[in-house]
Amino acid sequence: MSLREPGLWAAQFSAMGGPCEALFHGVSEGEARRLGTMAAAEAWRIERKYSRYRDDSVIGTIHRNRGRDMILDEETARLVEFARECHALSDGRFDISCGVLRHAWHFDGSSRLPDPQQVAALLPRVGFDKLRWNAPRLMLPEGMEIDLGGLGKEYAVDRACEQLATECRCPILVNFGGDLRAHGTPPRGAWQVGIERPGQEESVALLLDLARGALATSGDARRFLLKDGVRYGHILDPRTGWPVVGAPRSVTVAASSCVEAGVLATLALLHGPGAEAFLGAQGARHWVLH
Repeated sequence: MSLREPGLWAAQFSAMGGPCEALFHGVSEGEARRLGTMAAAEAWRIERKYSRYRDDSVIGTIHRNRGRDMILDEETARLVEFARECHALSDGRFDISCGVLRHAWHFDGSSRLPDPQQVAALLPRVGFDKLRWNAPRLMLPEGMEIDLGGLGKEYAVDRACEQLATECRCPILVNFGGDLRAHGTPPRGAWQVGIERPGQEESVALLLDLARGALATSGDARRFLLKDGVRYGHILDPRTGWPVVGAPRSVTVAASSCVEAGVLATLALLHGPGAEAFLGAQGARHWVLH
């Protein structure tokens, strides 16, 4: 717990592979500590429940029961149904079954592209429409995987912010690894949010004011491959198994919820050079860095 400026407390912790914080204005240190503990507990709960790396997570349980019908709990069923809607509305660009492509792709900053035949061999195991889904009943076919990582962090931001808002009338900003949601504004005005310059950590390219709602950023600053001058970002098009070449380095989107902002930012990158046109057609407030 730290005092960022007079009246502004910051609770900091690690979750979902990165730094997280929750800011509170106009409360005591003890109250800020209590609220920060709540935010961390919710982030850790969602991480434990949906991590693809844990055998005891819901995802691990689904994978162990491939080929068999499962009844999902209400929260998980809502997320899978939202993913189905995103898949349909995006012409298949957003697909929670594309995690299996990680067996071919390793975005470690090197020049090592996968063998195209290896990628092609994985594609039959990708496709939300291959799942048997009748909410809340799911059957995951043999050989397939699901991964809610494209929603998890943003969902945790929304959940934490909503929980904190029921506990405190003070201005709140939840920031999990650069994905944010605000509830109320401090007396000095909107929250100021810095957007990192791609490839230059600690260098701020944009300084945005966030008075309400959420911001989410997606880009290739940390996870990419570079081959013959072509940069391959870590977000894969599930229809081809390959990244879209020519996408912006970073896309930030503002929306009412962090989940909505995150999905739009991801889909913008999947439109490659057409990212800005896509966001413009959605009427989304956005910032694109090349």
